[in-house]
Amino acid sequence: MEYVPTPNPLREGLQSERIPDPCIVVIFGASGDLTKRKLIPSLYNLARERMLPAGFSVLGVARSEGSDSNFRDAMKKAVSEFGGGAQLDAVWESFARGLFYLSGNSQDDSTYRNIQQKLTSIERERGTCGNRLWYLATPPDAFGPIVKKLGSDGLSRPEQDSCWVRIILEKPFGRDLESARQLNEEVAQVFEEHQIYRIDHYLGKETVQNLLVFRFANGIFEPIWNRNYVDHIQITSAETIGIENRASYYEQAGALRDMIQNHMLQLLALTAMEPPATFEANAVRDEKVKVFQAIRPMNPEDVKSSTVRAQYGPGVVSGKSVPGYRKENRVDPNSITETFAALKLIVENWRWAGVPFYIRTGKGLPKRVTEIAIVFKRTPHLIFRQEGSARAESNVLAIRIQPDEGISLKFGAKLPGAGIRFQPVTMDFRYGTSFGGRLSEAYQRLLLDCMLGDATLYARRDGVEACWSLVTPILRAWESMGLKKIPQYEAGTWGPQESDAFIEGDGRTWRRL
Repeated sequence: MEYVPTPNPLREGLQSERIPDPCIVVIFGASGDLTKRKLIPSLYNLARERMLPAGFSVLGVARSEGSDSNFRDAMKKAVSEFGGGAQLDAVWESFARGLFYLSGNSQDDSTYRNIQQKLTSIERERGTCGNRLWYLATPPDAFGPIVKKLGSDGLSRPEQDSCWVRIILEKPFGRDLESARQLNEEVAQVFEEHQIYRIDHYLGKETVQNLLVFRFANGIFEPIWNRNYVDHIQITSAETIGIENRASYYEQAGALRDMIQNHMLQLLALTAMEPPATFEANAVRDEKVKVFQAIRPMNPEDVKSSTVRAQYGPGVVSGKSVPGYRKENRVDPNSITETFAALKLIVENWRWAGVPFYIRTGKGLPKRVTEIAIVFKRTPHLIFRQEGSARAESNVLAIRIQPDEGISLKFGAKLPGAGIRFQPVTMDFRYGTSFGGRLSEAYQRLLLDCMLGDATLYARRDGVEACWSLVTPILRAWESMGLKKIPQYEAGTWGPQESDAFIEGDGRTWRRL
């Protein structure tokens, strides 16, 4: 039986999503976890929601031997396991007919000749009109060589003016400012900027996108979204898991590169940016870049006073004992790679002068949660003091990115009974209960946007380099300290004592999540 999307009464009357042009998505690294866990399940869910064009096709490219049939069987298993409960029905049979596979080494010239031949055959069979999307789901050190070969084989340009060719690059995009600039230059020699989509899956989450609507489509919030009313802003991204067999990557990255340079600075920019003139890709990204440029760069002394780094030790997470980071497989027993990082950033512009942005991220913490909290200034005078009430707490507007996506507002309310006693209460909005159904995966939205040619939720070259220009001095300062040890925190706690002291020194505390 064919799958029919369940109608949602709250969506009635809304304009339906546009359908992309017929195209082929070519995935380098098709045998990897990203393809199995995210890309194919997301594309299949788009097919179930009737958002993919007729003839849509995927060509997986990887070193391992295989065939179209093997690839389809493997992806069927992947969708069943990681597809978020997606049913394998008649839609799957139609979708699977568009899955193809090519075994080849991305470093070999012959692979690209074989890709061209396979694409020609698929385009003839499926009617995809020459539109191609290259997806580099590979280790970052393969980006440059693959892009160069795509250029030399003439695969970076459309064969006709009516066609399009685009490329998606996964993070990390460089490991410091110099390498990011070099990689940007290598890609720019082959693809034009409008063809390049640097993906950050955090920007595909519904609540992240809703942040712009929340700010700029509601007249009551924007007037107080500034230094006159906001005391400070906290952005937290906490994970309960450790490094999960990613030691080879994480030892070279650490929390600052892995989370703050991309995801968390993007969240900061969306929180702090000015209203764009139009909701168009470059207009939105222009305003984000202005935020990055307004953040005060750190010198070595600032790094000592405005950053904290630490590493999880043994502890208990979700009722299970876990080893410390240095005991994880393939981790240097003397490693000083940070699994927790906290920063205080200052945005030096008219709107945010004097408002600190506190950012923290870590692994091995008590809860998995990502949140942006706008902490407002307290009332200047408490008229209820004579009634014995406690001091009024700050109002907090919390935007929950994951899990339980939604928005909550904390404010004071009177307790029932005689006298004036009050306590904080919370008013909640939750996507799941308000709109019903399953929220789209971030990759689902981002893949669709790229096929539609909408780069609003993708990073632009100048934005990537601006972020690295902020993070690289911190990395260099940490390296210059020559530490042989960094603070430890027990897994299952909210980080090191130094993190609490770091914010309490400003007379503030981290939110309890």
